[in-house]
Amino acid sequence: MKTKEEFQFSNAVVLVPIFFVLLIWTIFWIEIRFGLDFTKFGIYPQTLKGLRGVLFSPFIHSGLSHLYHNTIPLFVLTAAIFYFYKPIAWKILIYGILLSGLITWSIGRPSYHIGASGLIYVLVSFTFFKGILAKHYRLIALSLLVVFLYGSMIWYVLPIKEGVSWEGHTAGLVTGMLFALIFKKEIARPKKYVWEEEDFKEDEDPFLKHFDENGNFIEHLETETVLEIEKEVSPTIHYTFIPKEKHVDSDET
Repeated sequence: MKTKEEFQFSNAVVLVPIFFVLLIWTIFWIEIRFGLDFTKFGIYPQTLKGLRGVLFSPFIHSGLSHLYHNTIPLFVLTAAIFYFYKPIAWKILIYGILLSGLITWSIGRPSYHIGASGLIYVLVSFTFFKGILAKHYRLIALSLLVVFLYGSMIWYVLPIKEGVSWEGHTAGLVTGMLFALIFKKEIARPKKYVWEEEDFKEDEDPFLKHFDENGNFIEHLETETVLEIEKEVSPTIHYTFIPKEKHVDSDET
């Protein structure tokens, strides 16, 4: 955003999502190429060693399907955050990873929790609630679009599917809601017209002067009428050109 009243495209809108996706895919490729397993670097709740997963878990995935289903929404939502909420985008990403990870570490089952889905829920939750609270028509439209694309994700904050970290999803949802309430000022504001300003005075507006108290259009204002009357009353001077009498010359012989 160039100012608080407008959105502005920047390189970060594309480069940051690409960087995150490439980093996640690169880590997965390293696991496959060298036969490694980074699952042990995930979040393991209520253990000191498991705290390292707060930083590492968003970049670790269990398989190709898990990776595919996380990187696409991560790319879309990160791009949206950096376009519509550029001044606070990095805060949302970094603090979102940390806070959602800590909540997962606090409430999670004794198992390794991995994947970027916690961060995705942070972005979905923040985008939805912030758009509604901001009362900006573009941000509201973005919220509705997020609901249309990812609304079904709400069911996975409940323990309805075995092997899915519903705790991480719930942590992301709660974190996004908190961010929507905390970050209030550093977002775009709807553009206000002159007559919407608090210090606007109707009597001084040249356009509104053409309407009476009943809303009827006044074709000629009083000042215009006075000028017209003055033109009518002012004396008119006419100039008449009278040619001189012809002078005849005669030859006398």
